[in-house]
Amino acid sequence: MKEYEEFKHLKMLEDKNNPFCALYEYESGESFYLEPVFYTQLMGFKDHYPDQYHLIIEKMEELVKKNKKIVFTGNFDNPLTAVDNYIFLEITDVTDSLQIYAEDKSRGSDYGD
Repeated sequence: MKEYEEFKHLKMLEDKNNPFCALYEYESGESFYLEPVFYTQLMGFKDHYPDQYHLIIEKMEELVKKNKKIVFTGNFDNPLTAVDNYIFLEITDVTDSLQIYAEDKSRGSDYGD
């Protein structure tokens, strides 16, 4: 399991049932899992919105403090983490609340009928 730079100030716990996901705990007892896909998406926002990245991290902390137990998952329908009593949030649950949106740079095909 990888330790992530943004959360190195927190206590990292080991959950042998979820070996691919980092588990962090605040001194006050709140905890969260960070799935690798979520972190990859987080890095995408860091690349595209470096000036607002700290807001995303702060919002994640605020959500954990409020909800006590969160899994930051890459896919709500198919999470890597198997736990009870945690809420599952995707990157857009965090960023949309801050009005920071992923740009869809794809465009339709030029091929027509």
